[in-house]
Amino acid sequence: MNTSPGPESDWRPSATLEVLKLRARLLQRLRVFFSARGVLEIETPALSGTATTDPALASFATHYTGPRFPQGQTLYLHTSPEFPMKRLLAAGSGSIYQICKVFRDGEAGRQHNPEFTLLEWYRVGFDHHRLMDETGELVMDLLAQSMSLQSPERLTYRESFQRHAGLDPFATSADEFGQAARMHGISVSPELVSEKAPDAWLDLLLTHVVEPKLGQGRLTFIYDYPASQAALARIQPGNPPVAARFELYLNGIELANGFHELADADEQRARFERQLHAREAAGLPAVPLDERLLAALAHGLPDCAGVALGFDRLVMLASGAHTIEEVLAFPLERA
Repeated sequence: MNTSPGPESDWRPSATLEVLKLRARLLQRLRVFFSARGVLEIETPALSGTATTDPALASFATHYTGPRFPQGQTLYLHTSPEFPMKRLLAAGSGSIYQICKVFRDGEAGRQHNPEFTLLEWYRVGFDHHRLMDETGELVMDLLAQSMSLQSPERLTYRESFQRHAGLDPFATSADEFGQAARMHGISVSPELVSEKAPDAWLDLLLTHVVEPKLGQGRLTFIYDYPASQAALARIQPGNPPVAARFELYLNGIELANGFHELADADEQRARFERQLHAREAAGLPAVPLDERLLAALAHGLPDCAGVALGFDRLVMLASGAHTIEEVLAFPLERA
C-alpha cells in the first residue's frame, strides 16, 4: 500500500522561503565571483545522443520522434555538462562556467536527488593545484556569512588514509584492507572479500572511515588520487603514478571534484572503452561513445583544469540543513 502523502498535503515546497532566498543570494554571488575574474557563463544542452560510460553513474534515457529524427532517437539527460563544455574550450571559448541541472538515475538519499544543481567551471592555463586555490576562494566567499571556518588544508590521498584509516592505500594487500574494514566495524560482502583489485576496498574505506573525518570546521582538499581513479584527469608519473585530481570536503560532505584535464584523444578513447567493458561485465546497458568530444580533443584542448561543485550541498552547509530536500523547492517525492 502506498503510504506517501497525497497532493493535497505535499504540494508545498520542502525548502523554506528563507532557504530559497539564500539559494538566490548564493547564485548571485557566484556570478559576481566569476564575472570579476573574466570567466564566461555559458549554457549547453541537457539532452544528448550520448551518455556517460562511467559504470558508477546511470543516465536517464528518453525517446524523441520528430523532425530530423522521423524514425526516433534515444536521447540521454546529461550527468554532467563536461563533454560539451570541453568542446567549447577546444573551439577557443577561453575560461568558462555553467550552473545547470544534471540528472543521475538511481541516486536518492540524504545528500542525493536524481535531479540536482551543478556548478562546473574550466580555467585555461590552470593546473589542479591552482584550481584548488580558486575553489577554496570561491567556497570561503560563499560561506563567509554563514560559517566561521579555519584556513583550508590539503592532504594527499595517501596522507588522508594514513591519518584517518591507519594504512597506506598504495601499499596494502586485500587481506589487510579486509582487516582494516572489520576493525572499523564495517560489514564486508562475500564478493568484496574475494576482490583483489584495491579500488573497491579503497572506495569502501574512503566512504565509511576517511570521508566522515574530513573537513571538520575547515575546507579539506584531497589530491594525488590513485592512477586507476583518474577518470578524465591526467596521470602524473612517479612511484606510484597518481591522478592529477582533487576532491573538496567540508564537515564530512564531498563538495567538489576537479581534474587537470586529460587532453589526449587516444588515451581518452582507451579509457572510455575500458569503462564500456566494465559496464558489460557488470551487466549494465551499453551506451554510445561521445565521438564529438573525442574529435574536439583530437583538434586540441587547451591546457586547463576543471571542477564540478554540488551547489545543493553547498546550500545545505550554508543553511545548516541536514538533508538535500531541505534546500530544494520540490525534490523527487514532490516533483
